[in-house]
Amino acid sequence: MKRGKLRLLAVIFSAAIVASATAFGGCDMLLDYLPFDYDIAGGSSEESSHSHYDSTSSQDSTGSSSQSDSSSEGDGSSGTETEIAEGAKEDIITADFSIHFLELGNKYTGDCTLIKCGDTEVLIDAGSRQGSATTLKSYIDQYCTDGVLEYVIVTHSDQDHIAGFYGNKSGDTRTGIFYQYEIETIIMYNNSNATSQIAPNVESAISSLSANGTTVYTASQCYDEEGDAKRQYYLDDEQTVSMNILYSYYYYNESDDNNNHSVVMLLTQETADGNLNYLFTGDLEEDGESRMVDYYADSTNSKSEYDVLPKVELYKAGHHGSKTSSTAKLLAVIQPKNIAVCCCCGSPEYTTNNDNTFPTQTMITNASKYTENIYVTTLADIEDFENKKYSYTSMNGNIVFYYSKSEDEEEASLKLWCSNNTTKLKDTEWFKENRTWG
Repeated sequence: MKRGKLRLLAVIFSAAIVASATAFGGCDMLLDYLPFDYDIAGGSSEESSHSHYDSTSSQDSTGSSSQSDSSSEGDGSSGTETEIAEGAKEDIITADFSIHFLELGNKYTGDCTLIKCGDTEVLIDAGSRQGSATTLKSYIDQYCTDGVLEYVIVTHSDQDHIAGFYGNKSGDTRTGIFYQYEIETIIMYNNSNATSQIAPNVESAISSLSANGTTVYTASQCYDEEGDAKRQYYLDDEQTVSMNILYSYYYYNESDDNNNHSVVMLLTQETADGNLNYLFTGDLEEDGESRMVDYYADSTNSKSEYDVLPKVELYKAGHHGSKTSSTAKLLAVIQPKNIAVCCCCGSPEYTTNNDNTFPTQTMITNASKYTENIYVTTLADIEDFENKKYSYTSMNGNIVFYYSKSEDEEEASLKLWCSNNTTKLKDTEWFKENRTWG
């Protein structure tokens, strides 16, 4: 008898047993005769266990297959992931804390992230060009009302992450973040092989700030807690939100790829239901990610309960969603529920290989196993792709994840607001024309 007919008979037989079991209060003895597992309330578990993705393997950044625990791997197509609530701009300022991924005021990819927790502000990077400084300040001033940035993290020395710290000449001062705010503490990269002039200019500005009272630490000093440097900094008086500098091999060793020198930070929020985690890896590349995963795989390396690489609510995609970051190896560990990509989506700034424009097909394929909630700041408006002629517009715009309790909620929750829209990347026209899912 053909397999299809056998399957049909099995289903008919199973339905009869289920009907009998239901009539007798779900008798387990009858259900033992089913030819496959069955959930009376939900139907065949065989059908639900075979999703669009093979849960026994995942593609690494080079396309090779690696084994993983199927019980811990997510499935972005399964429909079981957590949908994030849509928020409102007016609620952000009073939120318990908020994380802002900023547009940069031009067509060039770069990073700038603002974290606000009560009266404490943390700024991670200030890209992408010197002219971005005025755009960044205009946004930051909406949330930093006292003119003080308590913490600034300078992940690494590439222009697209630091140019806004320096800014342009403006009268007797400069427009850069380092000249427009009081900076209490700077945590910066240990090593650099950047060749642009902006890097020594920014480092000179940091030296001037240090001479005038700003505390400056390297990432390794924080991780090793040298002198007064700390691995963990609480951002609130109640000590429920902490900024944790994580380990990276390239704090202590030089890399040919400057991106690997990036500072890595884990933001941890303690709630009544457990910790929520948010991960920022700068432009850390595949090698740096792999070494970090291996380090934390040995639990004896962890210095505290917060010195870990956990599953995360939010991940800032490494290196703007490149094919050499956000690797399968890292994502299998952190299993992000939400991802923010800071880039000019589809821009030919670095390549005219469409698959490798940010965010790359490889990054999307890796991430799709865990979430559909991927959001991107800016979109390239292409005039001539091959000749790199393009302008820019907003994709999601400024992306804000914030934690608060709305009037109709019993408990606070994480919410999303974007200045342009909250459309997921996979649902955009750009995606449909340029990428595939899964």
